[in-house]
Amino acid sequence: MSENKEETLASFQSITGIDDVGEAFSHLQAVNWNLVDALSRVMPHEDAPLFSAHHQTEPPPSRNSVESTNGFRPPGYEELPGTSGSGFFTAALQNQHQNLNQHNPQRFPTSQLLAQMTSSIHLDPATTQNNNQNSILFNIHFNHQLYQIRLPSEATVEQLNRKIFDVTGVPVCRQAIRGWPPSKASEAQQPDTRICNLDLAAENDLILVDLTDDGFMDTEQDEVAQRAEKTYTILIQFESDSPLTLSLPGRTTMMEMKMNVFDIKSIPVRHQEWTGWPIGCDNDTTLSQSAIELSHRFAVRSTAAQAQAQAQAQAQAQAQSNSNNTFDVVNLDSESSADEFEDATDFNNAEYIFTDSPPTQPINRHLIPNNTDNETSGSTQFVENYKSRYGEPAPDFFVGSLEDARQLACLRPAKERKLLAIYLHHGKSILINVFCDQLMKQDSIIQTFKEKFVLYGWDMTYESNKDMFLSSLTACISSNASLTARNIKLDKLPAIMLVGKSRQLGSNCEVLSVIHGNIGLDDLLTRLIETCEMFEEQLLVEIRQEDEREARHQVKAEQDMAYEATLQADMAKEAAKRQKEAAQAAERKRIESERAEEDARRESIRLIAQQSLPQEPTELEAGTCKIRVRKPTGDFLERRFFTSNSLQDLLNFVTANGFLIEEYKLISSWPRRDLTAIEAGESLEALKLYPQETVILEER
Repeated sequence: MSENKEETLASFQSITGIDDVGEAFSHLQAVNWNLVDALSRVMPHEDAPLFSAHHQTEPPPSRNSVESTNGFRPPGYEELPGTSGSGFFTAALQNQHQNLNQHNPQRFPTSQLLAQMTSSIHLDPATTQNNNQNSILFNIHFNHQLYQIRLPSEATVEQLNRKIFDVTGVPVCRQAIRGWPPSKASEAQQPDTRICNLDLAAENDLILVDLTDDGFMDTEQDEVAQRAEKTYTILIQFESDSPLTLSLPGRTTMMEMKMNVFDIKSIPVRHQEWTGWPIGCDNDTTLSQSAIELSHRFAVRSTAAQAQAQAQAQAQAQAQSNSNNTFDVVNLDSESSADEFEDATDFNNAEYIFTDSPPTQPINRHLIPNNTDNETSGSTQFVENYKSRYGEPAPDFFVGSLEDARQLACLRPAKERKLLAIYLHHGKSILINVFCDQLMKQDSIIQTFKEKFVLYGWDMTYESNKDMFLSSLTACISSNASLTARNIKLDKLPAIMLVGKSRQLGSNCEVLSVIHGNIGLDDLLTRLIETCEMFEEQLLVEIRQEDEREARHQVKAEQDMAYEATLQADMAKEAAKRQKEAAQAAERKRIESERAEEDARRESIRLIAQQSLPQEPTELEAGTCKIRVRKPTGDFLERRFFTSNSLQDLLNFVTANGFLIEEYKLISSWPRRDLTAIEAGESLEALKLYPQETVILEER
């Protein structure tokens, strides 16, 4: 049946000129592989011009737009258009199938025409196969879509550019294509270069960039370096979970992105099946190197259920094969996996099968159960099972994740920094009993680990736990450390990896030494001490620099304290000065206030005295006298009075001119006497102060 379908597909493509296998497949699938009916869907009406046998139908841009397939897993049969499509990976191709139906309405030529066209066709699949071998398929990535173009190997770059214009609408003058082989990048820029001379594979992924009028395209290496500094928006769709959007730098590797998915969605890396990576990518490929767009869509499927089902099937098959044994079959619980059951394969070879009472359970060689997804729980079970199996004394293993152990050992000041010792256990190694029961129980080894190391243990018996730990090693330490652990052979396990961080080694942690399990006690202790001494010697420069930096900080702190004390003293002086100035200002204000009050009082007295003065008589009036008052400055005050006026009137005259009697006294010249001491009610006539008299003002 499959051969007939291939012949039908080849005939359909030969007649219609449709090179896209997916499009031809969808037409045939829609009519149950009836060649005549499929031709009726795409051929014109009787009154329309017929297609020539060599005419190739160019699909519009939207018709071929599909999501990129995974570079690690080729698309299966269920992902092709027209199949059952029950999986969620067919969702990206459903739009293609709908657009095909809209773009190609059914056209029914006469049956005679179809008979004439099909009668001369030889259904030879070898012809189509040879044509495909002599052609090259290009997957053009543009504007989040994939356009497939197949050209003969003798075609030129210019013809490829024109085909790209036909399917994308981007003019040739604005096309910048990335993804050519680096050695042929310059030749790929020449329009007359034949594509067969560019060292291309049968299928190639190219990136199309629509340049502006003043745009340009740098070299491939420059573009990767520039894209590494950009931020990529990654949309990840899951089969039975909500989508996930990540913003990642261009230097993020695929393994790091898988670890991000594991941290957020709890899907182990080994159970992640990705769709959407260009062909040729691996776990070390960065986003910038993959040549995807800055905004890209992926699909991730979890294969955990499938792996568990396969493990259970294998366990059942193994149990059925052991049912013919004369001894009792060991029953596995439902949570056991195929990897756990592998431990039972040694049952028939064990010595105790010849005894009268065979054991009811196989010996568990692992310290961590299979398919452990959490490092912390795995570490906890490792320590518990290790102490339970090998007893006390036992080394002090760190309980937690590898990242926590790394931070405790390596991310500390140089004086407090320790080496990270990673103990790698394997239950199937013949060295574990001697290594754990004898070497790891020695007081000198236990004390050395306690003082100089942070000891972290992991069981690599099961591949699932091994893969998870190696992924964690890559993320926490380096890919070098992961590769070193992976390459340790079974006959060398258990092993101890010594990891350290110093400025001499670089900014990251590095593996300093690997101690294999086939070693004696003295050699083990010597290796540990030598590695510690070498590491401490590397730290001397860093410790000296830290001491110098601490001394500089101490001097700076003392200077800051002295400056602060001086600043406080200056502030205190300034405060005292301001307080003194405030007191002086208050005193001046008080004095000014008192002076103002005094001036107001004096002015009041002066006004009262002025208002009390009698009217001054004229020179012609009788009974008058003229009195001159000599001021302290030598000037004179002069006024006429009636002889009947009292001494008080004279005093009021002096007061009205600003000389208060309480401050000055009035002295007569002859006889000399103090007039202010005489009764003020006496008249001037009685005091002999007429017809004229001169008196003197003196300060009291």
